[in-house]
Amino acid sequence: MASASTRRRKYMSEINVVPYVDVTLVLLVIFMITAPLFHEGVEVELPAAPAKQLEKIEKNQDPVVVSVDRLGQIFVNRSDSPKRPVADESFRNQIRKMLSDKPDELVYVRGDRNVDYGRVVSVMVMLQDAGAENVGLITDPAAEKTDP
Repeated sequence: MASASTRRRKYMSEINVVPYVDVTLVLLVIFMITAPLFHEGVEVELPAAPAKQLEKIEKNQDPVVVSVDRLGQIFVNRSDSPKRPVADESFRNQIRKMLSDKPDELVYVRGDRNVDYGRVVSVMVMLQDAGAENVGLITDPAAEKTDP
C-alpha cells in the first residue's frame, strides 16, 4: 500500500492547441469580413503630374482629404458621412470646425481630372477662407507614366 501512495503521476507536457486554432480562425474570419469596409472615400480619377512625392505622414496624423468628383460635388473624409456630398456653405462650416483646434493641420484636395479647374480652385479658396494654412493637391504619379 505504501508503494501505491508514493507513486507519482506523470505530468502531461503537451499543449492543447485546439483553442488557439479556434481563436485564430475566428479572428481571420472577422478580418476578412471587415477589411472591405475600411475602404473610405469617393472614386476620383486623379490627374497625372510629375510632382515629387510627399514625405510619409505619421501614423497618428490623419490629414483632411477633400475630394471633388467629376460633377463638382465636394466630399470630406472626416465628415459624419464621407460618401455624401457637402454643400458649399456647410463645407466651410465643417472645415472651420475641424481646423479650430489645429489651424496648421494638413488638408489635401483630390480633384477629378474631368472636373472644371475653376471648381477645384474655388474649393481651395473656401478652404483658405475656413482657416486652412496648408493645402495641397493630390495627383496620381502612376498615371503619368502611362499617359503619352
